[in-house]
Amino acid sequence: MVVAAYNADPAVHGILVQLPLPKHMNEQRILDAISLEKDVDGFHPQNMGSLAMRGRTPRFVPCTPKGCIELLERCGVPIAGKRAVVVGRSNIVGLPAALLLQNRDATVTIVHSRSPDAQKIAAATL
Repeated sequence: MVVAAYNADPAVHGILVQLPLPKHMNEQRILDAISLEKDVDGFHPQNMGSLAMRGRTPRFVPCTPKGCIELLERCGVPIAGKRAVVVGRSNIVGLPAALLLQNRDATVTIVHSRSPDAQKIAAATL
C-alpha cells in the first residue's frame, strides 16, 4: 500500500489525504493506515481521542476547526461561557470544532440535517 511506504519513509514528515476520495477507495482503511506521527490532518483515532479528553494534547488538530478557533481568538472573541452552535457533525470539521469549543469552556450544541430544534441556533452567543 502506498500509505505504508510513506509511513516508512523518513523523508516524508506528514501525510494528508484529500477528501472525499473516489467511491472505489476505502476512505476509512486509508486513513487508518496513516501513522499517528504523520497524520497532519489529525484524523487518527488517537488524535481524535486526545482532542476529546480534557488534559490531553493531540499531536495534530484538524486544520479547519483549528483555524476557526484561531480566528476567534485573534479577533478577541471570548469563547468561555458562551453558547456555541456548530452546524454539522462531520469528523473533519463539525465534531472537532465542537470539541475545541468545549475544551475552551463553551457550551456546545451541534445541529445537523435531523435536528428538530432551530431555537437552539437562535439562542447561540457564538
